[in-house]
Amino acid sequence: MSEGHSGNMPDPDGARLPSDEERVHGDIVKAIYEQRLRPGTKLGEEALAAAFGQPREDPARAFVAFQQKLVELIPNRGAFVIRPSESDARDVFTIRKSLENIVVERVAAKPDPAVIRQLRAHVRAEIAARDKGQRREAIRMAGEFHIMLARLSDSRVFLGTLEPVLMQSSLIVSLYGGGLVPSCPVEEHQAIVDALAQGDGAAACACMGQHLAHLEGTLRLELDDDEEPDFAAIFS
Repeated sequence: MSEGHSGNMPDPDGARLPSDEERVHGDIVKAIYEQRLRPGTKLGEEALAAAFGQPREDPARAFVAFQQKLVELIPNRGAFVIRPSESDARDVFTIRKSLENIVVERVAAKPDPAVIRQLRAHVRAEIAARDKGQRREAIRMAGEFHIMLARLSDSRVFLGTLEPVLMQSSLIVSLYGGGLVPSCPVEEHQAIVDALAQGDGAAACACMGQHLAHLEGTLRLELDDDEEPDFAAIFS
């Protein structure tokens, strides 16, 4: 595991390096997308600090940014990765369908060839990860496809609204999806990109709707038994 950086120091090329708090935040988000952190996991500050090789207060500060999104702070008990209920899962997918339809309509309205090339390159990378058996990479990239669409809509509002919904979706798939499998069939991503390339917003929305209905249909609304997390292994 790489060493954390102290403060916001520039790298040799002049770019700002992430702070320890930002790195902890980013690594936790990545672990959720890759289904390494399970819903309901207790985020013990001492165990996390040891895993990241940082003072105990650094993970604690990172939790604040997650509050009411991915981490629940329970008085006298600590911080826990949220554990969505069945009702939460349905509500998240209802919101997600509406938001993602708006995003693809926005992208389809101006089918920039450079944007389409970027999306196709991402889909090819998803296929390569799947074909190589890189399951966690495929899972992460499946989630990133939807984040990329939001970014390419060129709306900070869309991105800022959709990103926490997508992270909650990753937790829902991790909890109810029945195993470590990519949450999004890559062929369905390809169909969405094909519709966007034609500037066909209606077709893109239809493909996205079918895609999300397929994903929601794979959920098994049963809870798995809790396991004690090994943070050193998760964040290594």
